Amino acid sequence: MTARAALLGIALVLPACARAGTGSSPAPTPAGPRAVLPSGVTLRLELASTEEERTQGLMFRESIPRDAGMLFLFETPEARPFWMKNCHFPLDIVHMATDGTVVDVLADVPPCTADPCPTFAPKAPSTTVLEINSGAAAKNGLVPGAKVRLVEVPGR
Repeated sequence: MTARAALLGIALVLPACARAGTGSSPAPTPAGPRAVLPSGVTLRLELASTEEERTQGLMFRESIPRDAGMLFLFETPEARPFWMKNCHFPLDIVHMATDGTVVDVLADVPPCTADPCPTFAPKAPSTTVLEINSGAAAKNGLVPGAKVRLVEVPGR
């Protein structure tokens, strides 16, 4: 192959590579656990399914990304109170049934500033609890009776 032919081949390939991902095609759906909210917004989820993970929750973090949340998984329905110990930012806490039906929303739950920390209990039992950035619940239609579609979440 001549040098000219090799350069021509590279010249034909480079523009195709440069255009990859810049068209009107939607971004690929992220893999792993996620929640599709009533608004159509998809959140990436961290799962808290063991006692240790549930106890740690979002403690000691400065923030979470707008497109993310933490999902707490329980085996039996209970009206479990949550607290904001060592959490540095307000959250919306969405309590759901196993099928993703919202049973209660605790909006704009503030970080703990006193010891002992207050607890925040839902009005109804749930098996699944979603913690997201404050304000995201109202913005995305998370109200009692709404449905959240959980994807790649074991047992849900």
